[in-house]
Amino acid sequence: MQEKRNKAKVLITGSNGQLGQCLKKIEKDYPTLDMYFTDSKALDITQKDQIDKVFSGRKFDFVVNCAAFTNVERAEKESERAFLINAEGVKNLAELCREHGAVLIHISTDYVFDGRKGAPYTEEDIPNPINEYGKSKLEGEKYVQEILEKYFIIRTSWLYSEFGNNFFTTILKKSKSEKKLKVTMAETGTPTNANDLANFILHIINLNSSKYGIYHFSSLGKATWYDFAEEILRLSGKLDTIKLEKTDNYPTFARRPKYSVLDKKKFHEISNLNISKWPVSLRKLLKSLQ
Repeated sequence: MQEKRNKAKVLITGSNGQLGQCLKKIEKDYPTLDMYFTDSKALDITQKDQIDKVFSGRKFDFVVNCAAFTNVERAEKESERAFLINAEGVKNLAELCREHGAVLIHISTDYVFDGRKGAPYTEEDIPNPINEYGKSKLEGEKYVQEILEKYFIIRTSWLYSEFGNNFFTTILKKSKSEKKLKVTMAETGTPTNANDLANFILHIINLNSSKYGIYHFSSLGKATWYDFAEEILRLSGKLDTIKLEKTDNYPTFARRPKYSVLDKKKFHEISNLNISKWPVSLRKLLKSLQ
């Protein structure tokens, strides 16, 4: 008689962010996982004693770190805060994961690259961030790799969902009140539905894979922010009611990579999930909201 496998216990930090909320949304679809959600009030990852308190009395098999300072513009002015959360906080988590034997799944970003390659970035490409947000996230990656043997670093790009403030929700909101929108053509990347990333994360945990390391995950294809905005408006039936204008000169405080498409070939070494093209995933999300 085959022994029944115990539920994997999973700690999720930053659960009030968009990725954390996407994970909550699909919790019921993963009955083999016992998930424990914490927000920044319940668990501030910059305070190591708080992490220790959460770990005490609980044996977590996995920790999914969704806690992050994600405001790219503010990170330029508040770099100490960005590094405190995105680097030192991650270091705290990694040390506690090592102490308690938990696998860390840490979410990183395409912004660890400088955007000069002009072709999709692989996991083997050397990072060279050009803004404080990217630098702080890379520092967090380094801590994970130095401290742990059992980890998954998942770099993703241009995350959006129905939760919180992101490009998708902003465009939908502006389409209700504004007659004209200017959106940049200067950057190329891949819009990625955070719901898809959430499924990938829980799929990895379910697999209980030991193929640790860095992985890239985003939707398929590429787009500029203008392309993304146009598709949001088209699929939501608002393209005829708002004037959408292209611009190459959209002022931002932070420098951003001009090209940050991620190569996903390595993804297939660990997963048999199908990755959707970004317009397909966008359409699916809009349909679910209607």
